[in-house]
Amino acid sequence: MRHRKDGRQFGRNTSHRRAMFRNLAANLINHERIVTTDAKAKELRRVTDKLITKAKRLGAVAYTPQPELSQKDKNSRLHVSRLIASYLPRWGVERDGETKRDLVEKVMVDLSKRMAERPGGYTRIIKLGPRRGDGANMSVIELVDAPPPTADDEAELETQAAEETSDSTDEAADAKEEAEAAPEDEDKAEADDK
Repeated sequence: MRHRKDGRQFGRNTSHRRAMFRNLAANLINHERIVTTDAKAKELRRVTDKLITKAKRLGAVAYTPQPELSQKDKNSRLHVSRLIASYLPRWGVERDGETKRDLVEKVMVDLSKRMAERPGGYTRIIKLGPRRGDGANMSVIELVDAPPPTADDEAELETQAAEETSDSTDEAADAKEEAEAAPEDEDKAEADDK
């Protein structure tokens, strides 16, 4: 029986699975929208909602500047930020590849303030359909109040989806080119023999 065996395993051991969700959560918090498989998106929703809820429970303490807080509030804020930092990597890299963003501060200050009135359900999953290479069902997971996607975001999502399928299509195209080149080589060889 599978009693009390919660969550999906994804064919990975515990440390690999934890690292995968740590990276997915960091990217979701940093970019506020990512493309992944349906199953990973559903599990990622649980992880991300728990992180945001931890920061939200502090209330205004989460986003009030440090000098204005009492010692008790500073200690509470430090404790929650350490809990979040124990799961998330400290820094996330922006789309330009150079700018770094403090992910713990983004959860504590930005997301907890934006989600203050929302009682849960901080993420949305939009199904995209099967991936071309292996048929895995794909989804976009995004924060509910994320800004609408710009043309650059749409292009980036299409690029991500194309990169995932390009491996299989590139191999097929290479094989087709080789097959077309082979008869030409044979024709040249026959012409040389004559």
